[in-house]
Amino acid sequence: QVQLVESGGGLVQAGGSLRLSCTASGTIFRIYVMGWYRQAPGAQRELVAAISSGGSTNYEDSVKGRFTISRDNAKNTVYLQMNDLKPEDTAVYYCNLRMLQRNYWGQGTQVTVSS
Repeated sequence: QVQLVESGGGLVQAGGSLRLSCTASGTIFRIYVMGWYRQAPGAQRELVAAISSGGSTNYEDSVKGRFTISRDNAKNTVYLQMNDLKPEDTAVYYCNLRMLQRNYWGQGTQVTVSS
């Protein structure tokens, strides 16, 4: 079993920054992908950014140049540095770990950006 614990959400003004963290524990194999998804009210959950165990990254178009995903494999932790936040970034952000064709999810952390 895998558990994901997130932290770092909150309320910030437009143009501000937040850093999300997510640490995985349990039975974790060496090769896995970690990422962040978000879900705004009334919307579907969407991928924000993901990073492979080798360090390859991909981003949703609207966050490119503003968000940076990184990971510390020794700590099984993934980070999402979010800069120049916009009101449309407001959502619940979920940490995701994909391993052996299974998805694991964190409990979600609220990010609210005021205009």
